[in-house]
Amino acid sequence: MRTRPVLIYDGDCAFCTSSVRFAERRLRPRCEISPWQFADLGVLGVTQERAEYELLWVTPAGTVHGGVQAVARLLRDAGRGWAVPGVLLCLPPLRWVAHGVYRLVANNRERMPGGTPACALPADRRSGTRAPGHTE
Repeated sequence: MRTRPVLIYDGDCAFCTSSVRFAERRLRPRCEISPWQFADLGVLGVTQERAEYELLWVTPAGTVHGGVQAVARLLRDAGRGWAVPGVLLCLPPLRWVAHGVYRLVANNRERMPGGTPACALPADRRSGTRAPGHTE
């Protein structure tokens, strides 16, 4: 059984990768971080479709939080002053607004700073998206 949570992101998306690298430098979270393309999604209890759709936070017990709630968990895990916005992102109505903003950004990530046209392609049209040992 894992002892630390796992943050799963789209490693083929430059915007996603840049965002995760920023979080690693600034937040210094105490979780494992992996692109979905190299994660054992079956062991984590996550489908490829969901991993393509949103950022995922998988707890050691196997609970999966996606999208803005994964961001909230990441912030809470970082502690210090980051925990406060992490808690706020879990409370309505901020949770609802944050979800809308998350979807807007995620659906347009190729247009975000650091994004590339490859960020918009469905995963099956990108090169190298199948991780060794990945099962559907």
